[in-house]
Amino acid sequence: MLRLLNLLPSPLKKRLFVFFALISRPMTLGVRGLVTDTEGRVLLVRHTYVPGWYLPGGGVERGETLIDSVVKELAEEANIRLTARPRHFHTYRNTTTSRFDHVALFLCDEWESLGEKKPDREIAETGFFPLNDLPQDTTAPTRKRLAEIFDGKAVEDLW
Repeated sequence: MLRLLNLLPSPLKKRLFVFFALISRPMTLGVRGLVTDTEGRVLLVRHTYVPGWYLPGGGVERGETLIDSVVKELAEEANIRLTARPRHFHTYRNTTTSRFDHVALFLCDEWESLGEKKPDREIAETGFFPLNDLPQDTTAPTRKRLAEIFDGKAVEDLW
């Protein structure tokens, strides 16, 4: 069976992995971190496997706390080390990926850079952007979260 999987193209392997994850672990939990710099810009990442710009984050692994997970994801995706505990903003139900997905959003004000983040197989690009000059393909959920936090828009429960 493993030999057969190795013969499949990578995109198909990824889709099979996601499908298996959904049927074997029906509820998923993820985190996103909203990192701002001293100029008021926000950190966004662009992945290699999906279009658009997102707040950095990922799935919470078994045995991890939400805080552990957001700390890990910021280090992996953006070479950022938090120097203070992030503040929980809201937890959303994410219906864009699954009926059973939830995302906790954390505000991360105090951090330090561990150096420039080089592109890798997961992250194509990272950058800090002014709120009035976000990349054109910033995802709609990301724009909604930024509006909730910075523009005082009503907080929605759906991602």
